[in-house]
Amino acid sequence: MRLPKPKKITAQKYVSGLSLFKGKKVKIKLSANESALGPSPKAIREYNKVSKNFKRYPDSNGTALKNILANKFKIDKNRIILGSGSDQIFELVCNAFIKKNDEVIVSKYSFIIYRIYSKINGAKIIYAKEKNFTISVQEILSKVTRRTKLVFLANPNNPTGTYIRKKELVYLRKKLRSDILLIVDDAYFEYLKEKDYLPGLKLFSRHKNVLVTRTFSKVYGLAGLRVGWGYASKEIINTLNKIKPPFNVSRPALFAASAAIKDSVWLKKEVNHISKWNKILFKKFKEMKIATNESKTNFLLLNFDRVNISSKRVFQKLGNAGILVRAMNVYGIKNSLRITIGKSKENKKLISKLRKILNV
Repeated sequence: MRLPKPKKITAQKYVSGLSLFKGKKVKIKLSANESALGPSPKAIREYNKVSKNFKRYPDSNGTALKNILANKFKIDKNRIILGSGSDQIFELVCNAFIKKNDEVIVSKYSFIIYRIYSKINGAKIIYAKEKNFTISVQEILSKVTRRTKLVFLANPNNPTGTYIRKKELVYLRKKLRSDILLIVDDAYFEYLKEKDYLPGLKLFSRHKNVLVTRTFSKVYGLAGLRVGWGYASKEIINTLNKIKPPFNVSRPALFAASAAIKDSVWLKKEVNHISKWNKILFKKFKEMKIATNESKTNFLLLNFDRVNISSKRVFQKLGNAGILVRAMNVYGIKNSLRITIGKSKENKKLISKLRKILNV
């Protein structure tokens, strides 16, 4: 029997952070950059209300959530698109704009999903080297050719936790050809308060050739509901809406997200918790001779070259102790692990276990 033949797909499959280790549920999950404190109680209440009636389709346009976003960030509601996580926005962009043999530029250690969706659509991925695990604008510009169609970057960056300054980002857009679409992923912007930084939305809200994405999966603690959004020119948004699936964000997700983004008190609580533990963990890792950068996000990238045990062994030993972290093999970052900042109790347990593993 002959079966339908799929098109050739050369992109690697996205491998998410594990939820199980050796078939067993872990006690402490620090592998997926999820919120430490979880969602706002107000968001949970809204979810529970809607959960009493799942038979109704959601508003396919997400009008109420768009209005809330527009009012909060002083932007045009007609230039917003909602997605099942910001991942879906990346997918729509690639589906809409990439043709076979177009080139897409990403930084060497960038979020892997950018290259996956690009390759599925036939693009050639061009890697721009980083400097000290930080995105280099000059390296990106040096990779531009007549075939360049998109440039993806996250600021702050995942999985490195570093950021590029606002002047550099503005310079990048200025130097790129106008027909190259710049996609700025603001997934972790809420955690960053440096004076030389501004999120993509503030920098490029008036630009016609920049798409900025944001998510409810990180600081708002709604990763399980899958809600993200994008902001761009009406022309770009209209193009994406032509291929956006109907009802792509569920009713519970829309209601929970609407409540979450209005709860500024809970947001501040999460950000302050991460800021406090960022400093503590950086100091503790340094004492253990584990190399790490000063992260500006809710995770840290650890390197084990200076200690007498490999990241692979540390990963296994932490897993055996019920603590799950993220291996960096898929990103090509050798002998390293990415660790999400968790609740205070979880962070203390991590520190204690690492001390035992390293015998310090």
